[in-house]
Amino acid sequence: MGESMTGLKRSHMCCDINETMAGEKVTVMGWVQRRRDLGQLIFIALRDRSGIVQAVVDGNSDSEIFKKAESIRSEFVLAVTGTVALRTAENINENMKTGKVEIIAEDLRVLSESETPPFQIEENITVNDELRLKYRYLDLRRPNIFKNIKLRHDVTHVVRDFLDKEGFLEIETPMLTRSTPEGARDYLVPSRVHPGNFYALPQSPQLFKQLLMVSGMDRYFQIARCFRDEDLRADRQPEFTQIDMELSFIDIDDILDINERLIKRVFKDVLGVEVKTPFKRMTWREGMDRFGSDKPDTRFGMELKNISDIVKDTDFAVFKNALDNGGSVRAINAEGCGKMPRKQIDQLVEFVKTYKAKGLAWIVINEDGSIKSQIAKFFTEEKMAQIVEAMDAKAGDLILICADKDKIVFDSLGALRLEMARRLNLTKADDYNFLWITEFPMFEWSEEENRWVAEHHPFTSPMDEDLELLDKDPGKVRAKAYDMVLNGVELGGGSIRIHRPDIQKKIFELLGFSDEEAYNKFGFLLTAFKYGVPPHGGLAFGLDRMVMLMAGASTIRDVIAFPKVKDASCLLTDAPNTVDKAQLDELEIAVVENKKEE
Repeated sequence: MGESMTGLKRSHMCCDINETMAGEKVTVMGWVQRRRDLGQLIFIALRDRSGIVQAVVDGNSDSEIFKKAESIRSEFVLAVTGTVALRTAENINENMKTGKVEIIAEDLRVLSESETPPFQIEENITVNDELRLKYRYLDLRRPNIFKNIKLRHDVTHVVRDFLDKEGFLEIETPMLTRSTPEGARDYLVPSRVHPGNFYALPQSPQLFKQLLMVSGMDRYFQIARCFRDEDLRADRQPEFTQIDMELSFIDIDDILDINERLIKRVFKDVLGVEVKTPFKRMTWREGMDRFGSDKPDTRFGMELKNISDIVKDTDFAVFKNALDNGGSVRAINAEGCGKMPRKQIDQLVEFVKTYKAKGLAWIVINEDGSIKSQIAKFFTEEKMAQIVEAMDAKAGDLILICADKDKIVFDSLGALRLEMARRLNLTKADDYNFLWITEFPMFEWSEEENRWVAEHHPFTSPMDEDLELLDKDPGKVRAKAYDMVLNGVELGGGSIRIHRPDIQKKIFELLGFSDEEAYNKFGFLLTAFKYGVPPHGGLAFGLDRMVMLMAGASTIRDVIAFPKVKDASCLLTDAPNTVDKAQLDELEIAVVENKKEE
């Protein structure tokens, strides 16, 4: 049972109470964090989203209130009215924001009772993730999770304010739209009015934001909900949020400048962190060659080196086969790891195999300068010395070498340098290293489909100087595309879009679309482009990822109020679930049981 709030009004949040208010009468409301009974005195730690304040119930002053205080338990919801008093010197709690004051309770109302929660509502406790998400409303009461949600609010507030001052209009685009043929699977929504037809939930507002540029909106943004029905990895969500924008009459430098200033403002206003601008820019090619990644973590070195020229005349089959098949031999230097036990080196060999590498060669430079390696017998001492010199290796270092097709070498060594950095604690979470990756490949050859596919999407513009390569060598065409990377995580990406019909037609041809197919899939956009389209481009940030990195959280689930788990289900609401047959009948949908053969 709970009492009424009639006649009561909250005067302050719990952490508003401070020393300057001594002698004032206040009313606070919140949840019981804990209760301590010291006989004639009962201490109640009362918590709301601002934090905790202590209320004291004196058994000598009012027996009715004392009896009520004796009955309360953790997570009961209370209203406490009383007078602010300074704590005695010995009772000051320096770890509490309100640790120098307390409220001498004169009235106490139990607004709502609580069962014993399935876990303690405290900051630093270990709780099973499934239990946390099943009772997410309790998890959100924990101060650290609340701070993340508040941080997310602060970020979006600053973003809106900044973009408003930069001349952007916040415009909502449809949630019920047409299914798109490219990219991940769509979430489909059946239409009752048009039986057998379906809407799709948007994977991004891409086509609509381009239409807004045709509409003359000039600068658009949206904190946009997006949906992808894909096989989820550990830190993916089926629904996520983008800070989405599109601009007209701009070039790459304009977009990168606005977004650098946006990030600088967000980090300054929300975290008090000064981000250095302009951000470093690195081409896709340089990122792959130096770090084996198009989203490199540049907080540490251990860069890849191409030693193909040094070992090109070798008889060592692994290296020879890789080079003969158009691949490469590359290596990283794990400085100071020369004493790593052989068992741990073998673990690294197994690690790269998960990235399709056939193995990993290694060279240890002993303290006396001598070399130990399983490949030493295939090379002269002079050749081994050349490898060591090329890797800038010194006594005590460990060289790790991978030979294969470039993609496998980059994937393997790129992941290996991150794994070594993790083992060696080479990075700090609050060291924010931003950079732009530019000049992405325009196309990627799909062996499965036997055709070129768009690396980004079919409306990304090729670089002007590469236009002639569209006919000669599409694989070498670079796109006017760019990604913002923070500490090895892709924060966002975008591109300058195609606004010339002749180039768009050529891109569709390269991607294997006939005119008819292009219009079937993108007709409404292509028709709009006949009526005067401005040069335009845009970018979208992953809000969840950015807040996760700013909060120092280990997963985006900790910065989303009600996240889903790896199989895209919601433990809190038990979604997805079945629906009534009557609802299905109205939609003219039949669910057919898939009977497996014995």
